[in-house]
Amino acid sequence: MTASFKHLSLHRARAWFVATLALAALWVGMLAGCASLPGDVDRPVSVAHTDVDHTRLAALAAEAAPQDERLRSGLRLLPSGDQAFEARIALIHAAEKSIDVQYYQIADDASGLQFLAALCDAAGRGVRVRVLLDDLQASGQDTLLAGFAAKPNVELRLFNPLPVRDGSVGGRVLFSAHEFSRVNRRMHNKLFIADNSFAISGGRNIADEYFGRSEPANFIDMDVLSAGPAVRELGAVFDAYWNSPHAYPIASLATAGATPEAARQYFDEHVHQRGAVALQASVRDPLGQSSVGSQLASGHVELHLARVRVIADTPQKADNAGAASMADGPVMSGNLELMQSAQTEVLIASPYFVPGRRTMAVLQRATGEQVRVSVITNSLATTDEPLVHFGYARYRTALLDMGVALYELMPGDGEARDTREGREFASGPHGSLGRLHAKLAVVDGQWLSIGSMNMDRRSAHCNTEMGLIVDSADLAGQVASLLHRERLPLSYEVRKAGAGHPLQWVSQAGANEVVYHAEPNLKWGRQLRLSLLSMLVDEELL
Repeated sequence: MTASFKHLSLHRARAWFVATLALAALWVGMLAGCASLPGDVDRPVSVAHTDVDHTRLAALAAEAAPQDERLRSGLRLLPSGDQAFEARIALIHAAEKSIDVQYYQIADDASGLQFLAALCDAAGRGVRVRVLLDDLQASGQDTLLAGFAAKPNVELRLFNPLPVRDGSVGGRVLFSAHEFSRVNRRMHNKLFIADNSFAISGGRNIADEYFGRSEPANFIDMDVLSAGPAVRELGAVFDAYWNSPHAYPIASLATAGATPEAARQYFDEHVHQRGAVALQASVRDPLGQSSVGSQLASGHVELHLARVRVIADTPQKADNAGAASMADGPVMSGNLELMQSAQTEVLIASPYFVPGRRTMAVLQRATGEQVRVSVITNSLATTDEPLVHFGYARYRTALLDMGVALYELMPGDGEARDTREGREFASGPHGSLGRLHAKLAVVDGQWLSIGSMNMDRRSAHCNTEMGLIVDSADLAGQVASLLHRERLPLSYEVRKAGAGHPLQWVSQAGANEVVYHAEPNLKWGRQLRLSLLSMLVDEELL
């Protein structure tokens, strides 16, 4: 075992952690009465509508992405949060037959409630609405979601639910610890499909911080709008999850006490009370594109034609499969295979970057063959997962030794230096902290990977993920340009330094470099705390 991987040999500490967790699970299980999921659940099978040719969205999709012998799909990037949200709402308003929605989170905030209210309006027009939501972040939402699902033409299912329904996320996980190996597996997919004609996929959930509506922090993210053959493949992915035994109708789980009528009334009152304040989309995004809603209204949606490969983990990844679950899922494997094919350059953007053995081997091979490899991730100051950042930090020296260029997004000062229009992809709205959340890879300036998967162990082994691998110099170039133009001036470059200062963080202040010989924002107390926690928490959980 090489020195760069010594940190993986924490067997004694991890054994202690697992033993402690097992004892806690036993105690909590006894205390909670070993809460369990219902065993006899009615899951009516349904599939994506194919009789959509007469709809307006199908006609617009056919015009934007006409069928050809190369089976190319039509795609357009959605780099700005306001336009990404507007695109979803516009497609909801335009849908005539069906809307399929699959997310890790739909928050009980302005964006989430506006999204759900728009779906209710569509269902009221006779549109079939299916919503599949991971259960972990749905804490405290049972009545709200049950009221939404009680609306005509609406169905809602929760994926891999926790047996304990009440309490905070942490409390529900604690009191579900007797099923930890199962509830640790989450559905991280993000997918929206209207009339089986247009789809939006990528990194964004449905919450204020993904669309520039949150203080003090917002996520810097990327979605892609698709039409053509890729949408039908994405619809098949949705159907596999929807009809999975891991998907539970909300009515089979919601706590007793609220009738469907009472739940509907609660939903209506809650949405009205919180208000659905419309988010105004910018006229042009950082790529100069007008909004999807305005293009739908004009009768012409501008898309790039490209060959697309849909990659998706199966819902069976959520099975409690023991050691067999440690193999990389199809999405991680697809991304690593793409990187292995590189001839000149690999550019990776991932908010959480904990590479592990296989990814390190792929990057080592690439740099050994003179391929330029660059990784952009969050700094300690911008990450919302400091323990995951500490897991990444173990790999920094090894990555630099093999020739990988490392960049970490800066907080505050970097954002404040440039507030010109169109900078949202780099720094978030003025006055808020920008946190990288986009999951992207560009290979050889020709290939683009975009989806829900982080380059970490959790995405590889525990969470289900999905994404697109796109053969398009235009789209790959757009992403690379945004990352180079918007990210470099707002990131630390991590470099190796001399003796006594193993690493340094370098930022630009005009024409001058500012060099930090210790990790910015890392205080000794926090370092000690994270060091101890990182010894106890298996890298697979990060």
